[in-house]
Amino acid sequence: MVNFQYKDKYDIQDYRTIMTLLRGEGGCPWDRVQTHESIRRNLLEEAYEAAAAIDHQDMENLQEELGDLQMQVLFHAEMEEERGGFTFDDVCDMACKKLIRRHPHVFGEQRAANAEEALSSWDDVKRQEKHQASTSGAMAGIADALPALWRAEKIQSKARKDGFDWPGWHGAREKLSEELEELDQAIASGEGVEEELGDLLAAAVNLARLLKIDPEAALNGSCDRFICRYSRMEALAAEAGQTLPDLSLEEQDSLWQQAKAEEKA
Repeated sequence: MVNFQYKDKYDIQDYRTIMTLLRGEGGCPWDRVQTHESIRRNLLEEAYEAAAAIDHQDMENLQEELGDLQMQVLFHAEMEEERGGFTFDDVCDMACKKLIRRHPHVFGEQRAANAEEALSSWDDVKRQEKHQASTSGAMAGIADALPALWRAEKIQSKARKDGFDWPGWHGAREKLSEELEELDQAIASGEGVEEELGDLLAAAVNLARLLKIDPEAALNGSCDRFICRYSRMEALAAEAGQTLPDLSLEEQDSLWQQAKAEEKA
């Protein structure tokens, strides 16, 4: 057993101590063998679980999930400190300095009259810090690990700052139809299908952005509705003494339309 002082209430320093003990001699065999790469997915999953708690307005669960997300930060920092790299204090130091630099309207003489001006100021400082002399350079700086819909949205938003954007959603809607026609042509020829499908998805994201709709939220909502309707289809089939695999596609579609109609009733 490791030497550890139990308390009624713990703080961030205790959290750091526990992580060090888990990784140290006599600690947890699983924790000791992990690397940045092996727990990369854990970091993403914990972030999404925290986001899910926010979506469901579950503050008790959010408290727990934020703690799990913080554990991932401590985990990565602990591994770096072990190899002589940065420490958790270095992470905090860099984060604090970044917040100060990117809020000149708070910590400097600059002024921001509203949230939009504040965000613009943040982006300007960020581009200076990262030596992004061009918009394409700023686009390239967007993490490619982001969900593709969000990455596309951020890229398009940066192009908008240069004026390369539709004045309204109507042009984006027409572009969506154009991209669909190009996809149809690619499917018919058997060439460039993946490329054209990607362009179609990007066009859909562009339309969502101009309609001020989060494309990820829209698609997740569609997924939730699909599950709900499919569950109702299964129930309707069961009421008739059948299962969905027993039915033809036409019969399944009929149940789908019924489930959809009930949902909107």
